[in-house]
Amino acid sequence: KIWSVESGECLHTLQGHNCEVSSGVFSADGSLVLTASSDKTAKIWCASSGKCMQTLKGHRWGVISAVFSSDGTLVLTASEDRTAK
Repeated sequence: KIWSVESGECLHTLQGHNCEVSSGVFSADGSLVLTASSDKTAKIWCASSGKCMQTLKGHRWGVISAVFSSDGTLVLTASEDRTAK
């Protein structure tokens, strides 16, 4: 979920993963959210609309973390399959 710090209101519920979500981070500019899940995927979301923009697939086991590069042009995922991509 994306919450308003000021009001405590839930602004968006990010739905689309098929298993538990292990991490979530904002991009440096706050426009995107990146989630990692045990469903073997990471997803990139629009923070303002809550829409899924892209699903990153390719791991054989669950994705335990995902981060944006400092300039926001790359994503790094780490998985229980012992790989990072």
